[in-house]
Amino acid sequence: MKVLGMISGTSHDGIDAAVVDFTLRGDVLHGHVTSASSTGYDPPLRARILAALPPAATTLAEVCELDTLVGQAFADVAEKAVTSGIGAAGRVDAVCSHGQTVFHWVDPSGTSALGTLQIGQPAWIAERLGVPVVADVRIRDIAAGGQGAPLVSYLDTLLLGGLPGRPAALNLGGISNMTVPGAAGGPLAWDIGPANALVDATVLDTGAHPAGYDADGAIAARGRVDEGLLADLLTEPYYRLPAPKSTGKELFHHGYVAAALARHGKDVGPADLIATLTALTAQTVADAVRAAGVDTLVVSGGGCANPTMMRLIADRLPGVRLTTSAELGAPPDLKEAIAFALIGWQTLHGLPATLPSATGARAARVLGAITPGREPLRLPEPVTAAPAALRLTVAEGVA
Repeated sequence: MKVLGMISGTSHDGIDAAVVDFTLRGDVLHGHVTSASSTGYDPPLRARILAALPPAATTLAEVCELDTLVGQAFADVAEKAVTSGIGAAGRVDAVCSHGQTVFHWVDPSGTSALGTLQIGQPAWIAERLGVPVVADVRIRDIAAGGQGAPLVSYLDTLLLGGLPGRPAALNLGGISNMTVPGAAGGPLAWDIGPANALVDATVLDTGAHPAGYDADGAIAARGRVDEGLLADLLTEPYYRLPAPKSTGKELFHHGYVAAALARHGKDVGPADLIATLTALTAQTVADAVRAAGVDTLVVSGGGCANPTMMRLIADRLPGVRLTTSAELGAPPDLKEAIAFALIGWQTLHGLPATLPSATGARAARVLGAITPGREPLRLPEPVTAAPAALRLTVAEGVA
């Protein structure tokens, strides 16, 4: 079964897509990535998404319009993905769309998620491609008492299961999250804190780079860490909450940085501020890795392309082997799209794609709601036993 996985993450910069051809052999699921892309939002649409995000106020009219516009943008990317892939033959069997998170509702204590909202109406994708679309995948886990995040933990556990020692998967997106498959009591996963979220917000606010992010970590590399500001940022209570836990731009947004600067009482130039926020990511990640007793860290996400961030993490973790998810067949910038293709495959085969010990839910749940394609909805025969492992390969020519 060929499934197109799609996601726009907390950086709100564009849509990642990956077509994965899945075959189950025994208890091992094999996935061959035949097409992949990363497509930026049109600047006016990205500006509207950013303007609607917390702590800003918005209207139901704006939410409705963005739901449509983001859904149409996803449909455009989906159409290109299935017509440009290696052996794609212009068709996939299904799509799993994460959409664009605009709010993740966590209770004031930070210990439980109460709701979540992803926009990008899946009917636009179903209409364009004519195949079923699995979407709205987080809320079922939350309804079962879970955090609804990080859902990539299911993929991480299948991929890392054969590694020796105590490995962990680290994703450096807008928010950093980590999965420790070998934790006592079962796989453990949680959102650590901001990875690129505060850095990107500061680059945008200060105009430090026209791309809206710290390209190649160059700004942080020439800046100097303000140790006093860093110490203040590290007092954030979220970091001391027990896992599983989740967070997002509802907490870590541009106003968060402004409040920290006001407390700090000193001017901090853009380069020094970006260097300090990059060090914040490195320090919170290193603290989490040490606390979990991890000896191998498999990194993915946009932060992999920031050599300054990666160097600062490595400097704080002597004795821990750092590698990327490419070693396991998942290109770092595509891993989340592959994860949602996997979630779609699981859902369509009647299988849960959550781990209760990772999200905090009462039990594993089959995720998402299905929008039918043009034909009557016909699901494949249910699979009675979940895969024990996932083996990924990538077609030649797919970045």
